[in-house]
Amino acid sequence: MKVNPIRDRILVKPIDAETKTASGLVIPDTATEKPNRGTVVGVGTGKVAENGTVVPMVLKEGDTVLYGKYAGSEVKIDGTNHLVLNEDDVMAVVE
Repeated sequence: MKVNPIRDRILVKPIDAETKTASGLVIPDTATEKPNRGTVVGVGTGKVAENGTVVPMVLKEGDTVLYGKYAGSEVKIDGTNHLVLNEDDVMAVVE
């Protein structure tokens, strides 16, 4: 299924949280935190300003981004969890 976000929304596939610490200890599922990093897999056209012009998106497909822990809405697409976020919910692009 192809999903295309609209306006200033982006579709993000979360990157799974680490299951081991740097020293090799396994972290149980109950102790893992919700991911706050993901890969952009779809972007909208941009935000519509008050004067009617479209402000283009800063983000593009393939960007790795950091977002708030509870930001966005979770959706399941073809059995895989994704997030739909506003571009404003993104805090940084990871390079």
